Amino acid sequence: MLLRRRVDRILNIEEMREQARWLPRAVFDAIDGAAGDEITLRANRTAFDRIWLRPRALADVSTRNLSTTVLGQAISMPLMLAPCGFARMANSQAELAVARAAGKAGTLFAVSGSASYLVDEIARSATGPLWYQLYLPPKQSDAASLIDRVEAAGYGVLCITIDTAVTPKRERDYRNKLTVPLKMSPRLLWAGMSNPVWAKDFVMGNVGTRGVAPGVVGGARTAYWSFAKTVQSMRPVTMRDLERLRSRWKGKVVVKGIMRGDECGAIVDAGVDGIVVSNHGGRNLDCVRPSIQILPEVVDAVGGRAEVYVDSGIRRGTDVIKALALGARACLVGRPYMFGLAVGGEAGVSRVLEIFRNEIEHSMALMGCATVNDIDASMVTAA
Repeated sequence: MLLRRRVDRILNIEEMREQARWLPRAVFDAIDGAAGDEITLRANRTAFDRIWLRPRALADVSTRNLSTTVLGQAISMPLMLAPCGFARMANSQAELAVARAAGKAGTLFAVSGSASYLVDEIARSATGPLWYQLYLPPKQSDAASLIDRVEAAGYGVLCITIDTAVTPKRERDYRNKLTVPLKMSPRLLWAGMSNPVWAKDFVMGNVGTRGVAPGVVGGARTAYWSFAKTVQSMRPVTMRDLERLRSRWKGKVVVKGIMRGDECGAIVDAGVDGIVVSNHGGRNLDCVRPSIQILPEVVDAVGGRAEVYVDSGIRRGTDVIKALALGARACLVGRPYMFGLAVGGEAGVSRVLEIFRNEIEHSMALMGCATVNDIDASMVTAA
């Protein structure tokens, strides 16, 4: 608990990750782990290590401006918070804390389709812009009622995740007996007994009794189990689904999970406003290439007809600089703020955003970039 209160002393994201190990092993692994042999998880990081920066000299960087826009929305820096499900595993305030921290930092938060609070509750806590990440329910009627409620709650962007046709195989979760819906196991029971701080939030009923499927009408427990059924019966998102959702949703639409340039033309033609190049942080399919390596291919294929973002493996301000140089409009991070949430709740998430902001600004100064628009392809080179 002492360490959790001292988030201001944490210097970087890896230190935040290490402090998050106070969580029970099963919960830490659920946040930290990935699919299969976790080859893609590791590659997401090493791919950034193979990109070198080329600073520009003789530039006036006495003042720096990190602000940019995403789909017309002004944000304070080119970093956003990606959707991460079941955040109450880390802290009882979960998405409420994340939304508050994002708003204070002047950036946006993409709320997960497997959030621990109702979309209305999260929207009431937010002071900044919100996206809603959609996992397509099995029934079209459920999808329609869901997005209607999300829209009514004030979310400006629908972020459709298209890379999760089936439940991923994350072997750390298998070994830890961590399942959805949550089931008590000897391992989880022991974790709760040995960690009473966590048990209050997780084992003793605070998780799994709140609605996490915002489109479901009925009691909170009914909503939770309905989402669990959705997870267990996921179906692929087809182009027809995408077109139907685009026609139903009045705001902007982003598609998350693109890993090929040759798919982008048809997706943009369907009326999509933004694309997230993402391998889901290695959490879905193992042995796919790092997102940062696919980014230039997607940027070229889109040809400026939609904004392009990237996630997976971003841990440093220099990673953000590299992504922008390769054509991303902005980056999203997931695990870093989940670690911050575990370590210090809202203050932990705020510290993560502060770390990124400081590193981005420091790197821009040393790169000779006064604004994010000064970052271009000439500023990076492959190893």
